[in-house]
Amino acid sequence: MTPPTPMPAPGPVGRRAFVLGAAAAAGTAALAGTASAAAFGWRDDGSNYVIDTGANLVFKVRKSNGDLSSLVYRGVECQGYGGMNSHIESGLGSSTVTITQSGPTILVSVTYGTLRHYYAARSGENNIYVWTNKADTSVSATRFILRVKAGLFLNDEPDSYTYAPTAIEASDVFAKSDGQTRSKHYSKLRVMDYDYVGWSAGGVGLWIVRSNHEKASGGPFYRSLLRHQSADGGGLYEILYYGQNQTEAQRFGLQGPYVIALTDGGAPSSALFPGTLTTSWADSLGLSGYVGASGRGRVAGVGISGRNTAYAYTVGLANSAAQYWGSARASDGWFSISGVLPGTYTLTVFKDELAVHTGSVTVTAGAATTLNTIAIPSSNDPSNASAIWRIGDWNGTPRGFKNADLMTYAHPSDVRAAAWTGNVVIGSGSETTAFPCYLWKDVNSGIVVYFRLTAAQAAAAHTLRIGVTTAYANGRPQVVVNDTWTSAIPSPPTQPNTRSLTNGSYRGNNHTFTYSVPASAWLTDTGAYNTLRINVVSGSGTTSYLSAGTSIDAIDLLSS
Repeated sequence: MTPPTPMPAPGPVGRRAFVLGAAAAAGTAALAGTASAAAFGWRDDGSNYVIDTGANLVFKVRKSNGDLSSLVYRGVECQGYGGMNSHIESGLGSSTVTITQSGPTILVSVTYGTLRHYYAARSGENNIYVWTNKADTSVSATRFILRVKAGLFLNDEPDSYTYAPTAIEASDVFAKSDGQTRSKHYSKLRVMDYDYVGWSAGGVGLWIVRSNHEKASGGPFYRSLLRHQSADGGGLYEILYYGQNQTEAQRFGLQGPYVIALTDGGAPSSALFPGTLTTSWADSLGLSGYVGASGRGRVAGVGISGRNTAYAYTVGLANSAAQYWGSARASDGWFSISGVLPGTYTLTVFKDELAVHTGSVTVTAGAATTLNTIAIPSSNDPSNASAIWRIGDWNGTPRGFKNADLMTYAHPSDVRAAAWTGNVVIGSGSETTAFPCYLWKDVNSGIVVYFRLTAAQAAAAHTLRIGVTTAYANGRPQVVVNDTWTSAIPSPPTQPNTRSLTNGSYRGNNHTFTYSVPASAWLTDTGAYNTLRINVVSGSGTTSYLSAGTSIDAIDLLSS
């Protein structure tokens, strides 16, 4: 073990000038929100390793179990609530915890069974770099939670329940007296929508900057809890694997770094963001499972043709070991995804959140794999099919439907939600906004769509399509046309088996149900309205908003 560098006991630290941007000295660049080094080092207080970053941050790691037991910024303790520390999952048992110093880097290593967990400090930075290597299922380590002292960042955001004492679902969804709902699940954000999460108040910003999630699961559109706040304290999360409404199997290996960043109230430096952060200084630290930049490759595509330019396109890479994604350029579909571990990946092109192309690509270390223009066949985008009428559009989301935006940060029972019932008339101009984004067996099953057909249309059979983005308790649509023709009950597609519609997420596995409606089902009177009744069927689920349900992507009646 490297002998500890002498340092004073933690206490108030004088204000120092912050450095913006990066200093280029010997690979030890100081990031925005950092200060020049002073008193950088560590000591052993008997129970904890105490690390002074030489800036304005002093933190402790408990020697018995690897808990982050103190986080003092400018003399103010930020860590802990309810007698609990910050840690992986709910904390590890007895662990082997060691500390080393190598020049401007201090590394604390935690070993618990097959789990490896690391904290790194850099001289002059108000940051803690964190890695976690979960090698298998023998250790439960699906999240890191930074516990934050009560009263530091009180707020009434959707993911707060400070002012919402009444539990209405599963002891983690709450209602305020005014009828608004709150839950730690209500983050609003997909993984690709944020780089960091946290709070700022009183001249202090406390943040977790997420990792690149290469060992996480669920892809770029996955939603999970990011933080919570109550009168008892708050929590910031880096989710390593979250089983709720999960569409993929768990991945294993080293995840990180994710960064605990403290500032004078501003956002963390963009130099810490996934896709921007470089950690060549960590190459020689001996982190289990670590792969530096030289051991990674890149995938670049010169363009994507056949796009609907009204939508953003995302390119994803995934295999059983890792996942990555990048945005396609709006003008031509060019994309570049760097920092990819070697291997063969399924490449998926998404129109918004709907997969419209899949292929395969192999990545090698230290090289770029360049792909020619990817052509999306017209038939791969269901929006290209000629329709007599369409509700919504095919983009893999319920966006535009009634209550759709609210449902990413509120419970369906929220007072702000419009009525979940109500029928829809094709040609009214409000077909999509009047149709509810979610259908439940016990809430609004049986919604009716009214529409007219021409004589030629009524003389022919047509295909009806209903696209869904997820389902709860095997809820799926069975349709009745004009109360005379009833479809078979479709088989349930593969969907997550946990809550979804009530905890802020519509993201499951996109699926399209098709129904072949015979000509005999239509009315021959062209002035009369045909009716399409959509029922939700399932033998599972309970009642109300936890009855079997599904989320709608699009509904259309094809011309042929």
